[in-house]
Amino acid sequence: MSHFAEFTCLSNFSFLTGASHPEEYIARAVITGTAAVAIADVNSVAGIVRAHAAAADITRRVKERRAWDQTHGPMGPPKPDHLPEAHGSFPVYACPRLIPAARLEFTDAPPVIALPQSRKGWGNLTRLLSKGRLRAEKGNCHLEIADLWGHADDLHLLLVPQAQHLPGGAGGWGPHMDGVTRRFGGRMHLLMAPRYDGADRTYFAALTALAQELGIPTLASAAPMMHHGRRRRLADVLSAIRLGRRVEDLGHAALANGERRMRSEAEMLRLFRGFEEAVHRAGALAEQLTFSLDELRYDYPDEAEGETPTQRLRRLAEEGLRWRYPGGASDKVRGMLEHELALIAKLQYEPYFLTVRDIVHFARSRDILCQGRGSAANSVVCFCLGVTSVSPEMGTMVFERFVSEARDEPPDIDVDFEHERREEVIQWIYQRYGRERAGLCATVIHYRGKRAIREVGRAMGLSEDTIAAMASQLWGFYASKSVDADRLREIGLDPNDRRLRLTLALVEEIIGFPRHLSQHVGGFVITQGRLDELVPIENATMEGRTVICWDKDDIEALGILKVDVLSLGMLTCIRKAFDLMRQHHQLDYALATLPPEDPAVYDMLCRADSIGVFQVESRAQMNFLPRMKPRHFYDLVIEVAIIRPGPIQGDMVHPYIRRRNGEERVDFPSDELGEVLGKTLGVPLFQEQAMQIAMVGAGFTPEQADRLRRSLATFKKHGNVSEFRSLFLRGMAKNGYDAAFSERCFSQIEGFGSYGFPESHAASFALLVYASAWIKCHHPGIFACALLNAQPMGFYAPAQIIRDAREHGVEVRPVCVNSSYWDNVMEPDGRGGLALRLGFRQIKGMSDEDASWLTAARGNGYHEVADVWRKAGLLPPVIERLAEADAFGSLGMSRREALWAAKAITARRPLPLFEREMEGEVIAEPAALLPQMTLGEEVVEDYVAMRLSLKAHPVALLRPLLSPQNAEDLGKAGPGD
Repeated sequence: MSHFAEFTCLSNFSFLTGASHPEEYIARAVITGTAAVAIADVNSVAGIVRAHAAAADITRRVKERRAWDQTHGPMGPPKPDHLPEAHGSFPVYACPRLIPAARLEFTDAPPVIALPQSRKGWGNLTRLLSKGRLRAEKGNCHLEIADLWGHADDLHLLLVPQAQHLPGGAGGWGPHMDGVTRRFGGRMHLLMAPRYDGADRTYFAALTALAQELGIPTLASAAPMMHHGRRRRLADVLSAIRLGRRVEDLGHAALANGERRMRSEAEMLRLFRGFEEAVHRAGALAEQLTFSLDELRYDYPDEAEGETPTQRLRRLAEEGLRWRYPGGASDKVRGMLEHELALIAKLQYEPYFLTVRDIVHFARSRDILCQGRGSAANSVVCFCLGVTSVSPEMGTMVFERFVSEARDEPPDIDVDFEHERREEVIQWIYQRYGRERAGLCATVIHYRGKRAIREVGRAMGLSEDTIAAMASQLWGFYASKSVDADRLREIGLDPNDRRLRLTLALVEEIIGFPRHLSQHVGGFVITQGRLDELVPIENATMEGRTVICWDKDDIEALGILKVDVLSLGMLTCIRKAFDLMRQHHQLDYALATLPPEDPAVYDMLCRADSIGVFQVESRAQMNFLPRMKPRHFYDLVIEVAIIRPGPIQGDMVHPYIRRRNGEERVDFPSDELGEVLGKTLGVPLFQEQAMQIAMVGAGFTPEQADRLRRSLATFKKHGNVSEFRSLFLRGMAKNGYDAAFSERCFSQIEGFGSYGFPESHAASFALLVYASAWIKCHHPGIFACALLNAQPMGFYAPAQIIRDAREHGVEVRPVCVNSSYWDNVMEPDGRGGLALRLGFRQIKGMSDEDASWLTAARGNGYHEVADVWRKAGLLPPVIERLAEADAFGSLGMSRREALWAAKAITARRPLPLFEREMEGEVIAEPAALLPQMTLGEEVVEDYVAMRLSLKAHPVALLRPLLSPQNAEDLGKAGPGD
């Protein structure tokens, strides 16, 4: 390997500018023999972790290969498939080192490449980037050269000259050199990069002279914006997308050639002949810059006062044990608690569990329903801390499998909150920890099929009709590969057209490129020290939120704590149902205190009577429930996990049902696998089981099994599960397992890449299945009311929810100006029961504020339409919406009569129909003869106004026409009939 280092690689995380992935630069450095690589994106370090992970993976492979060669020698047996060459085609015995960097672009000075020399320097760089991004809108950064002065410690600068100043294109830094020199002293180089215009030697000479004048050395770089020259066309397409032009209209914005690429040391010495010292200085500087992202030590937040985290966690767990088990916990539960606390203390995870507990405790103090799930959530500790309501007796304990010494990273706990109130929790986190210590993760939005077709097609000058036709043929995430010649001919396109073929090739190339950063749905990073010294913070699109630039895979690679603060509509529904039960029946229930294992609930589910029930309301689940016949809580755990794309594609559903029904014998290829697969009748259904099969059956090490788990979690993005195939099959064969069984096991494991479900998540979701089913079974009216008040959510529209409630004997009453509120409510039905009164929220276009004015001002009731205008002060259009929804029916007015009266108000003066006197005379105005609406018209108007009707089902009006005899007569009718 050479000593040359490349410091200015521009990756595709300089969005729509760089034309290569950070990982591709690392891989290319292996081929070119480059000693070190710096990914220097514009005002960003978003892509650095990916390059770091790629370099670490190559390092791991190199170490494994060296160990193999030292053990077996050159004449030993063939190298195993799980030890491929570091590059895949030739042996590599060294790997490039990643140097963290960023290209800082200022509003009042030329750019610089900032290189941290130490952990302190990294903190200064990230704080500087945070300052620039927090003063700008999302996606932008506003930096001035003066901002650099306050963050100069332990940073090395590469000054980038500007072409438009001074002879030879070497200028721009003169006015700023005093300030730069005072603060950076000898920590500077002047960057030299070829322009490939035939005058590079003159240019280099001018730069060298300028550097001597400034008293700083020069440093050579190829200034790559792609890892290989073949990306030139894609680079131009990215520029066209960024600038909103067609490629042929780019002009000077297009690349003149494909030379801005990674180069070897030999190439650099040839390009810089006569200035070779600048090339050698790059290698020398790389040896001085020893900072690595591995030095980023994450400290868990520790808010304990007066006691250690271990003491606080034990105290809270003991208090929770007494709360959860008022009659005393069993010896088994106590033993599990002690075991978990000992393991948590050994791994020093106490602050993680305490942080999650504090967030949940706040939510419960505000009566916000929440439920934890994840690899460590279904544990006695989390049950006692109130993080989850799944008791150890209910579920299956998987704590040991994920919180173990084999994985040097924190356990994973996701917490779902009511979707209407999650923002309260998010703002509390910001308030408690401060914005300098807490931020949401980013989510990288990548190019996928349709967006790639549209944006590349426009850049290539295709017509909108052609782009729409091509986009309509895409299937799946990598759908461009499915657009073959026959399909193009079917939609009227010529597959031999050169521009079209080039466009499709570029679409395929751009798929997977990052497009921009968005915010994660709820992944919070919370630190003990300053978060902005760990990673830059920037503004989110949503007001009041700040995010970091790394996504969940990046922070996982660095071992950083993430707490998922997620939203779930069903929790809103269940909480509102609990409130209604408390209000009308004086029943005070919580998720953990519902009567367990109620046979009536399981009977209802076996009938597939599950409209609105969490997770089992889809048609696929409703078809499966009568076959599954759930009778216990763990059946619901399996029910949640099995009807998903992963198990279905892995052919797990039918074998499980056959075995459950006794149609197929349950056997296990070994006792060891029997322990893993026993509770699922020999069929692997959960991600945890996939890992256990790999470890027990195929002999995977814990580290290899964890890599398999990561690949399962990111299968759709990276598609790298299959790299474990040979290792898995060889391990299974070595342990004596049948080849067909091994193949089937791995195909099932691959299926987990498409929405495989962890058992811990399924257990938490199963509790919500049971809770929602229990409420629906015993209080169908309250369940329907809460479900309507929690909309939008679920599979079913309000009309279907109301129809289902009426089929369960619930009386549903229409919207009424004198009886309804904003929310749907339960009211006495006059027979000792409760009726469901529809609320104003069901009316399309009605606002909460209007409903509040309407209900607050009605006093002893409204007696005519004009009363609503006079008393509540509602605008005429709002009154018209009420009339269109037939909300004045209780006043004895038909829909048309109410709408007529509302239109009179709209006219801003009484119409003659409503005038009684004018100038002292009584005017005899004839009554308006408004035609009576038919039932069909009433139903149509109901659906227009509220998307539902209590008068009739639309199909009921057509049923006479749909009978066989009438349908036959209708078919015989002529066109004029």
